[in-house]
Amino acid sequence: MTAAPSTAQDNSGTSLPHWPAPFASRPVDATITVPGSKSLTNRYLVLAALANGPSRLRAPLHSRDSALMIDALRQLGATITEVPGDGAFGPDLEVLPLPADAASAATRIDCGLAGTVMRFVPPLAALRNGASLFDGDPHARKRPMGTIIEALQALGVAVSAEGGGTPSSLPFAVEGTGEVRGGHLVIDASASSQFVSALLLVGARFTEGLHLEHVGKPVPSLDHINMTVAVLRGAGVAVDDSVPNHWVVAPGPIQAFDQRIEQDLSNAGPFLAAALASGGTVRIPGWPEQTQQVGDLWRSILAEMGAEVTLRDGVLTVTGGAEIKGGDFADTSELAPTVAALCALASGPSRLSGIAHLRGHETDRLAALVTEINRLGGDAEETSDGLVIRPAKLHAGVVRSYADHRMATAGAILGLAVEGVQVEDIATTAKTMPDFPRLWAGMLAQAGPSNTGTEGSTGGAEH
Repeated sequence: MTAAPSTAQDNSGTSLPHWPAPFASRPVDATITVPGSKSLTNRYLVLAALANGPSRLRAPLHSRDSALMIDALRQLGATITEVPGDGAFGPDLEVLPLPADAASAATRIDCGLAGTVMRFVPPLAALRNGASLFDGDPHARKRPMGTIIEALQALGVAVSAEGGGTPSSLPFAVEGTGEVRGGHLVIDASASSQFVSALLLVGARFTEGLHLEHVGKPVPSLDHINMTVAVLRGAGVAVDDSVPNHWVVAPGPIQAFDQRIEQDLSNAGPFLAAALASGGTVRIPGWPEQTQQVGDLWRSILAEMGAEVTLRDGVLTVTGGAEIKGGDFADTSELAPTVAALCALASGPSRLSGIAHLRGHETDRLAALVTEINRLGGDAEETSDGLVIRPAKLHAGVVRSYADHRMATAGAILGLAVEGVQVEDIATTAKTMPDFPRLWAGMLAQAGPSNTGTEGSTGGAEH
């Protein structure tokens, strides 16, 4: 029997459900498969919309972020159809690209809270004849967008605020003319690597290609840019990234493709973290030997935190040690909320650095992590570019999610080790991982009936 959720209110007064996070009464022992990568799914969707023929995405992610991307591309003229596949988490996608003479009346693009939609789609919209109006969730209007807007304007694309004038964030309109000249473009992408990826993904379709140059503080999350470059090369696009902070994309066609999407290794993180939080073992089959996903860093991060980590015959196995070790963790990017949750359970102090850009994600993740860890009795504080977390005895309480999927999963990790933790609005995990509560309960169910209790049990295991 599942415990009835309680409710609280966010700052707007909206009632949000509380999810009683399952407490691990014994070590987890589970084998887990997670859905496809959001980062790869949305990159391949953009390329498919610009390709020279029909493409197929096998085992893609089906989530709010990917649904927003699909809807956006359909609004611009692409045809995207669900077809039966062999994936465990939903159908494949067949994509017919935008017609060469794509033109229509003004269309509205809902970006939700998806950074890939609000940053990747406006440059693509510039290649279409007509106006495209972009907006999203309330917090989306606070996310950094100035670099993309200024880049498009520097390329000769008209971008305007709904009430006229030059915008600096959502909402705004892109007036596409059917072509973009391209050439040498200088930007400051220090707020997000997505600004670089957004322009690289469409650069081959610019008349003169694109020579993108970054100036300013270092670009965060370079792994995501490397992923974009690899995806482009796989579609036959010539990209020269041999000079730091310069990316040269040659003009030419984007080849149609048939691509299987890797599991989302970042989203595998909370499940792997469960091995450390409970002193148990979690196995994830199908872990790629070579990948551009930032989530592959789990192998080194979790080992540094005291876990035994092995990758053998495509199965990643993580076994928690006698304690969780603190340490210095640099440039953990989107993995940081999960790392921070484990650091809050660690026996020694930890420092997370190189993640100042997380202040501009779905929420200000640094402030949110400090607030929620300390709410449970922890000892965390912000630094200029990260967090310091010191050992402290945690107690029961509510972890707020701030409509941020990674804050919600961080709360679930804490709940494994601290009885009585509740997570506000666990449904926000559907942004990149639908059915997270059922997958989480299924992981615990594999360890035996005494580990499931009544807290949040919603279904069986996923294999």
